[in-house]
Amino acid sequence: MTTRVKQAVVLAGGEGTRLRPLTNARPKPLLPVLGRPCVEYVLRSLASAGIEEVFLTCSYRSNDMVAALGEGREFGIDLIYAFEEQPAGTAGAVKLLEDRLDPTFVVASGDVLADVDIGTIIEFHRRKGAAVTIALTEVERPQEFGIVGLDETGRIVRFKEKPALHEVFSNLINAGIYVLERETVAHVPFGEKFDFSKNLFPKLLEAGKPLFGTRIAGLWKDVGRSSDLLEANLRMAERKGEAMSVPGAEVVGRISGRDFSAEGALIKGPAYIGEGTRLEKGSVVASSVIGPGSVVGKDAEVVDSLLMDRCSLGIGCSVRGSVLGEGCGIGPGVRVVDSVLGDGVRLEGPLSLEGKTLE
Repeated sequence: MTTRVKQAVVLAGGEGTRLRPLTNARPKPLLPVLGRPCVEYVLRSLASAGIEEVFLTCSYRSNDMVAALGEGREFGIDLIYAFEEQPAGTAGAVKLLEDRLDPTFVVASGDVLADVDIGTIIEFHRRKGAAVTIALTEVERPQEFGIVGLDETGRIVRFKEKPALHEVFSNLINAGIYVLERETVAHVPFGEKFDFSKNLFPKLLEAGKPLFGTRIAGLWKDVGRSSDLLEANLRMAERKGEAMSVPGAEVVGRISGRDFSAEGALIKGPAYIGEGTRLEKGSVVASSVIGPGSVVGKDAEVVDSLLMDRCSLGIGCSVRGSVLGEGCGIGPGVRVVDSVLGDGVRLEGPLSLEGKTLE
């Protein structure tokens, strides 16, 4: 009988520099997707696949991670924190845990949105007798990622990390979720920054180890930029939303949320409205995500935007194509377009802000 895979490592040490100022006050894995930390989705996906114990590697703002996630019981796992003093790279971080790992384990990235079926990847790995199985997904811009070439059996025959346009041979990319045999970690040197995609996997391929790739089932989205974070939220709202009746409001499309008020408002899905949020008369929320405890004032509009927790929008203001951090205050008549505001930014009118980033 095959031993069930019960252990995983989730890599969550990145600083998310491209997402500043949103990551000035929180690590990237805690950025919200429908009011929940992004990393929560991969933790729940692991639990659904039968994983019981997860090592979470932390570096930047580690205390925030511990405070937000606790012992992991809420997600159906035991969470063990592993703190990095110095950045060790993705494979280097796992090397530090080598003597605590089971013969077969899962590695996943904690700073992407991954509401996926990890169980099928584990099954594929067992069936193929692989040393490494890499979860793959198709993207429109493969040149921004590590691309993978497969043969007809699913065995990996080549890699290319962030290829130039003329070097792109596949739109299948490494989704940052792996099933590994512990023996592969022996190929990672101690005390040296070492990555899976750049260093270890090419080394194992050259050594003739059986590396396989399989397409992932579910929703996967990189959240490297603020626009990606917005898209991740909207795609999840479409995935989790449903036709909903809201007292006094006009609702079109798929909506996710509960315990909010919207008397006299118009909501066009996909959309998420957080708990305790109030949409006032004449306001419009379209293809947007509004965090818990927020207020969208009378005749204000929020279109193609993400508002984190406790934001306040004044009468008649407009927010389009933008991401607002926690506790932002937008005064009456202010227009915000294609901009990113850090936590606590306050704007008073008359003002039109377009294409700006404010801390």
